[in-house]
Amino acid sequence: MSSSIENCVPPGFRFHPTDEELVGYYLRKKVASQKIDLDVIKEIDLYRIEPWDIQEHCGIGYEEQKEWYFFSHKDKKYPTGTRTNRATMAGFWKATGRDKAIYDKNKLIGMRKTLVFYKGRAPNGLKSDWIMHEYRLESEENGPPQASTITITHITSLLHLSVSRKII
Repeated sequence: MSSSIENCVPPGFRFHPTDEELVGYYLRKKVASQKIDLDVIKEIDLYRIEPWDIQEHCGIGYEEQKEWYFFSHKDKKYPTGTRTNRATMAGFWKATGRDKAIYDKNKLIGMRKTLVFYKGRAPNGLKSDWIMHEYRLESEENGPPQASTITITHITSLLHLSVSRKII
């Protein structure tokens, strides 16, 4: 993979932001069209890429990664509806559990939704080892219209994580 991001981060660079940093700094700046100091989160169309192809599209630095961060736009399932389309060519992302509130001090700034990738089509999909955390800003009455459609997504593969833990 050859990208400008590989050239702008030093060897050994690790990107491990907290939930608060992802929402309060990166997502807020992206929605406001402000410059982000180090451009390490790429913007992709999440539902045009299968989870196992993410490394070639979203890697940073020189080493193979086990987790990825990127900006994505939420796509509506139906033009006039509110449901989000989370299907790819090979499967779909299914929400699990309740959304987690993200606070900066005592102020609610965003939410985190956890999703799991299933291969195939609902309701008969086969659960995979791919986990996604989708971060969104908390709605503001006078906020920009794109605030509700732009998200930061963090994807990990439990298979990749368990293999690396066994090696150590």
